[in-house]
Amino acid sequence: MAVQRKLGRPTDHRISMLRNLVTSLLREGRIQTTDTRAKETRRLVEKMITLAKRGDLHARRQVLAFVFDETVVKNLFDEVAPKYKDRNGGYTRVMKLGPRRGDAAEMVIIELV
Repeated sequence: MAVQRKLGRPTDHRISMLRNLVTSLLREGRIQTTDTRAKETRRLVEKMITLAKRGDLHARRQVLAFVFDETVVKNLFDEVAPKYKDRNGGYTRVMKLGPRRGDAAEMVIIELV
């Protein structure tokens, strides 16, 4: 199994932050964040879309256990997953923006393709 990045946070805070990022990305379609957070978010979003492509009740419950908002899950299963039915992975794109002004962290935009 792949190793997750720790992102300088305790486990519960890190999981909560990633759940928020995944929910926001699925709701908005595009978010701005740091490079390392985007890479972790990408892994989780791709898993959520793959589960949604299955479309059965068990997959829906697995996604609901991770994503906070039920309307986002409904949108994921009804609109987003059918768009990617012929695509095997690669549902997200990460575009670099440059360093952040305060601490020079590499900023990116992550969006659904």
